[in-house]
Amino acid sequence: MRPFRFGFNFFDIGSREDFTARCRAAEGSGYDVALVPDHLGSPAPFPTMVAAAEATARLRVGTLVLNASFWNAHLLAREVATADRLTGGRLEVGLGAGHMKWEYDAAGIPWRPFGERARGLERTIEELGALFGGPGYEQQAPLRERYGLAELAPVQRAGFGGHGPPLLVGGTGDGVLDIAARHAGIVGIAGAYQVKGEPPGTFRIGTAAQAAERVAFVRERAGDRFADLELNVLVQLVAVTGDRRAAAAELAAGPVPYLSEEEILDCPFALIGTVEQMAEQLRERRERFGFSYITVHSPFVEAFAPVVELLS
Repeated sequence: MRPFRFGFNFFDIGSREDFTARCRAAEGSGYDVALVPDHLGSPAPFPTMVAAAEATARLRVGTLVLNASFWNAHLLAREVATADRLTGGRLEVGLGAGHMKWEYDAAGIPWRPFGERARGLERTIEELGALFGGPGYEQQAPLRERYGLAELAPVQRAGFGGHGPPLLVGGTGDGVLDIAARHAGIVGIAGAYQVKGEPPGTFRIGTAAQAAERVAFVRERAGDRFADLELNVLVQLVAVTGDRRAAAAELAAGPVPYLSEEEILDCPFALIGTVEQMAEQLRERRERFGFSYITVHSPFVEAFAPVVELLS
């Protein structure tokens, strides 16, 4: 059974000093990875990751997840290789197919059907692998030779066919999870599901049954690779309480309207209870689903820290 790893993501940067303090506090609590999403209005992923690594001694950094539609593979390869070198090989690359239509509209990027976005994601992964494993741009060879310049390539040789940093692919749909099962070393089982019949971007938290079905799908598609995969779960809410049932009832009546009280209590994308109860929930869910890499949203970092300390 895999040991636990714990990650947290950033929604904002208040100031350089606050950012540094948050990174160091998380590292001191036992968190393993600082993560950055890829959304308009949120911090830019690559400078944020480099700054987080610079502020800490051991914290790994990653994206959860980059929207492949936003990136040209050649330009992304440059960002990844640079960040991997500047962080001393502490980078993890998370990629997804994108799901917020308003961001596409705001950025002037065509909103394509999910299948097209998924195929674009797979092309990006394949192109990155070829770029990381290739000889570099031949046009630069004379300049490199003349001045003894180092070729820009990732430090790590774990993901992308053994040519780049560890690769996480995350999502909920068959298309993305099929790509994850075939290409990634880390599979992210997302906990937010689009509500059918509602505008794009209207989400609900998934149930335990849906999580189990998604893991089974990945297991079937990965075949012999499954035993080597690390499964990541993004926890959508953390509620520290001495009365789990009362908290679940309150959530069902308000912030989590699409799930029943019982579904919330059993939901692997939510943690509710005392520190000890949440730790036991994570142990049980690692046994049931295989989730060993646990990520929480930034508003819950402090509340979840005692659980990290207990399980680290």
